[in-house]
Amino acid sequence: MKDFRDKVAAITGAGSGMGRCLAIQLAQAGCHVALSDCNDVGLVQTLSDVQRAAPGVRSTAAHVDVSDRAAVHAWADAVARDHHRVNLIFNNAGVALSSTVDGMSYDDLEWIIGINFWGVVHGTKAFLPHLKASGEGHVVNTSSVFGLFAQPGMGAYNASKYAVRGFTEALRQELDLMDCGVSATTVHPGGIKTNIARASRVSPSVNGLLVRDAQQGREEFEKFFITSADKAARVILDGVRANKRRVLVGPDAVAADAMARLLPAAYQSLVVREARRKRKQLVTDTATAPARGGERA
Repeated sequence: MKDFRDKVAAITGAGSGMGRCLAIQLAQAGCHVALSDCNDVGLVQTLSDVQRAAPGVRSTAAHVDVSDRAAVHAWADAVARDHHRVNLIFNNAGVALSSTVDGMSYDDLEWIIGINFWGVVHGTKAFLPHLKASGEGHVVNTSSVFGLFAQPGMGAYNASKYAVRGFTEALRQELDLMDCGVSATTVHPGGIKTNIARASRVSPSVNGLLVRDAQQGREEFEKFFITSADKAARVILDGVRANKRRVLVGPDAVAADAMARLLPAAYQSLVVREARRKRKQLVTDTATAPARGGERA
């Protein structure tokens, strides 16, 4: 799909971050947009931003929980009805969970898989018939840099993002074989400046092992956010225009991909070594904190 003008794009997770930037940039390119999110306040703001940036395009918004299969299918049918067709689906909604495998609850595991993986499945299957009917369509599924390599304390997040990767790569091959006018792209963002860390769940199981506490864990997570959401959206849309099978967003994603390719097993030892170094520093900082506090007093 070389041109987005007069196309119709549906975007999940449009209430903030990459979803909002994708909506605005698509609208500025002349693309009509259908937005969804569970964050109603953010969704209203995105809709307003889109209408201000591109008053000539049609834009709609709906509260949709992507883990709810029936809700996603109903939204897809509504988008096709209201916009008369659908050309693109951006399955962008996602959440994060930091927890050891033995420390995570089944509720947290089902929560993250329900949104990060099943949300992608629901969006893909609900919109795919409409994309085929349009004659020119594209599925854009957001995996992660953590769909390229694993990290301690991120087992559930890794599982959800690896699953998106495998699902979308298989889908792309099937669509190529069908020659139906629809394609698919897997997106692997690195650290993008969004609110995913602030909205993440942090299990007590990582306290003392990887981080001091939940707040410090979120702060550490945000240190790796080096690419703006606006730039990420531009890279993704360029990838769709070029019909790329996968898109790496950010220099950290490129580096992680290279590491996983060159050291597919050995990289794990490197990650563990670095985690141990940080834990040692964490213990030292915690032990000396009262003394430093006394000195400041």
